[in-house]
Amino acid sequence: MSNLIRLHNDLTTKTYRHSPYIHFNIFDPKPRSIHKATVRDRLLHHAIYRILYPFFDRKFIADSYSCRIGKGTHKAINRFKRFSYIISKNNTRTCWILKCDIRKFFANIDHGVLKNTLRNYIEDENILRLLSQIIDSFNMDRKNGIGLPLGNLTSQLFVNIYMNEFDQFIKHRLKIKYYIRYADDFVVFSNNRKELENLVPPIGNFLFEKLKLELHPQKVFIKTLASGVDFLGWVSFTDHRVLRTSTKKRMFKKLRGSLKNESIMSYLGLLKHGNTKKLQNRIYKISFQNELFDL
Repeated sequence: MSNLIRLHNDLTTKTYRHSPYIHFNIFDPKPRSIHKATVRDRLLHHAIYRILYPFFDRKFIADSYSCRIGKGTHKAINRFKRFSYIISKNNTRTCWILKCDIRKFFANIDHGVLKNTLRNYIEDENILRLLSQIIDSFNMDRKNGIGLPLGNLTSQLFVNIYMNEFDQFIKHRLKIKYYIRYADDFVVFSNNRKELENLVPPIGNFLFEKLKLELHPQKVFIKTLASGVDFLGWVSFTDHRVLRTSTKKRMFKKLRGSLKNESIMSYLGLLKHGNTKKLQNRIYKISFQNELFDL
């Protein structure tokens, strides 16, 4: 209670200062640098998120699926399937898909751009000052304020606010109807390959000029749905979807390390969202053999 009162007093007197982060690395599935805030700061992050999220969530487009209540990867994948059916006229025509990824997304969020974007929605200087404290508490470059820590709850909201500028550009300036974004991954559907090719330059220009972000040059693809499109851990085809090979390998590696019922049920729940009968049977077999061993 004394810590809560002290935090309250710091906020009231405008003397609050964000503490340094605890840094550590994880490898799931690739190396990631995590910065963890103190309990005191995380408490404030949650309080801010609880107030700001409902306000900003109403500003976001329907087809932004990352870190939002009622959204998530499964909803995004189902929307992907829905759009592919519409464009392909129920798999009777060719469906082309542009898939893009942003280079080092969290590490390149520009603090100045983010603060100016927040200022467009928030007038209260005290709130803006507090948000600036949190934004500037982490920096990938001492000369230029860039980057957000992966470990902050507020970072999830900040990147959605940041990328909402891009979403609005896609929907209202480029007039793209069939578009889905999850964090820094996004796809656009069309029955015309040339149309998708023509979208890449204005998309890249907007990201660079307005948001100071870059498309990953090796992760921009235009493919037909029939050839398989890798999006959010699944490879989708015209009539089915399969788990990405790297995701499948990682899943069985984890299962070999831990055969807890919670892990097994979690993976079985994941696999129900695709054509994975063989994989499900393989997990059941591993689980059954483990139970016999325990007996």
